[in-house]
Amino acid sequence: MSSKAIREKFLAFFKERGHAIVPSASLIPDDPSVLLTTAGMQPFKRYFTGELDAEKDFGSKSTASIQKSFRTSDLDEVGDESHLTFFEMLGNFSFGGYFKPEAIQFAYEFITGVMKLPIDYVSVFEGDDEVPADTTSEKIWRALGVMNIKKFGRADNFWGPTGQAGPCGPTTEIYVRGLEVWNIVFNEFYCETDKTLRKLEIPGVDTGMGLERLAMVAQEAASIYETDLFRPLAELLPIEMPARFQRIAIDHARAIVFLISDGVRPANKAAGYILRRLMRRLIAQAEKYRFVAGSIISKAVSEYKDIYPELDERAVRAVFEEEQAKFSRTLSAGIKEINHREIIDASAAFQIASTLGVPYEVIKEVAGSKAADLTRADFDKEFAKHREVSRAGLERKFGGHGLMLDTGELKAVDESEFQKVIRLHTATHILQAALRQVLGPTVGQQGSDVNAERTRFDFNFPRKLTDEEKREIEWVMSDLVERDLPVRFEVMPKAAAENIGALHFFKEKYPDSVKVYYIGDSLETAVSKEFCGGPHVERTGQIGQIKIKKEESIGAGLRRIKAVIE
Repeated sequence: MSSKAIREKFLAFFKERGHAIVPSASLIPDDPSVLLTTAGMQPFKRYFTGELDAEKDFGSKSTASIQKSFRTSDLDEVGDESHLTFFEMLGNFSFGGYFKPEAIQFAYEFITGVMKLPIDYVSVFEGDDEVPADTTSEKIWRALGVMNIKKFGRADNFWGPTGQAGPCGPTTEIYVRGLEVWNIVFNEFYCETDKTLRKLEIPGVDTGMGLERLAMVAQEAASIYETDLFRPLAELLPIEMPARFQRIAIDHARAIVFLISDGVRPANKAAGYILRRLMRRLIAQAEKYRFVAGSIISKAVSEYKDIYPELDERAVRAVFEEEQAKFSRTLSAGIKEINHREIIDASAAFQIASTLGVPYEVIKEVAGSKAADLTRADFDKEFAKHREVSRAGLERKFGGHGLMLDTGELKAVDESEFQKVIRLHTATHILQAALRQVLGPTVGQQGSDVNAERTRFDFNFPRKLTDEEKREIEWVMSDLVERDLPVRFEVMPKAAAENIGALHFFKEKYPDSVKVYYIGDSLETAVSKEFCGGPHVERTGQIGQIKIKKEESIGAGLRRIKAVIE
């Protein structure tokens, strides 16, 4: 049975049994407790708690949906035969309507009757000191002729919210060909934040069945990646590409398409960070195995467009290709550095990540056998050690001196202000680099002023910046801060500094020997290099988030930005 037929039959089955069919909600949830929509029940959470009335909103106490879902917890596991980031969750729900007898009967009829699949066994909650065994579900299954029933404890057959309050209860699960395909939750209790349980006045039913897993058993495939949901994408990949990396590429392509279509944009935090991580990993795989990443993206759109009409290939490709253009330069420098080294251990990986901005997982995969012994744990230890050294160095350099600064451009009356001013001063260099990256290399400094509250930067540009351009400038600045790049200087002849492209304020008169501050591991790979007397932070990670507070005209062809650090 095709995946399209499974979707159609599932919704038709529950519509015939009085369920209101509810379209998938966005991957960006209304619930602030989660980053992305993780399950089919997420959009219905307030109906289970009684805050909303399903009968009023849907015309029924029962609903069914196929929900777009995303699990960040499985991201590092993608590449095996079963883990995914994006997936579709088939579910039916009851908010004070039917309960265990009907829920189990529906599941049995759909699996054995509609899907014509044999049930290997089911599992039920075995009970503990706080919640009794679910003997009711066991009796219902036996009455239906299912005799292979396994009993498990809380870890396997009791669902509850993680780290927050919410409805919870025992579960019964259906296994087909040894694989769990359907989880039915009976929300009988409410779990408080202190983990105590109270009985719900109106119990509910919450079920979830992964389409990819169901398709796998229905199509007798060896893995989810060999179903019709994935084969069309796999056909675009090189046959010599290792299976693990094929699965990563396919999974990430689908996830990218749906995240972008629901409004997520690449960034350095929250859902935007997840998207950027997926995109950069796919771009790295395309570079290494010589396939066109954009073709996989387009194919994913075309495969799902009929089911999810909100997918817009042009918009998805535009966002992806913009990120690809940015990251390709970074990736090329990273690959070059990796090729120059005989081994990539934690120290080397951290140096490449911090100076060039190549993520850990990309380094690990691109380096191949050179990084055989590299682990995430060792990389994180190197990161923590570096932060501690940087923090101690900053304290030794500026602690306890009651410094005063007035260079004309920079002003500080005491040590506290000095600390803020040097962060904002380096932020000003990052701002100019970001402006030139987003608006073009013709942008040049026309003046600046930094105090303990903000940085003010004047530059030539013929028009007002769009909101999208300002957001992009902030994203670039955030990226440079997150990369925790070193900030260094070299003293050299003025002519030599000009020859290497160091930026300078043309109205200023400079001596024959100048100090060039640069951000990056070397002058050759620096993301910013400018004539400057200093002082600056030692690494960009010490700055904090840079935010644009105001952008305005100060004359014909001249603009001014005021920015702060948070």
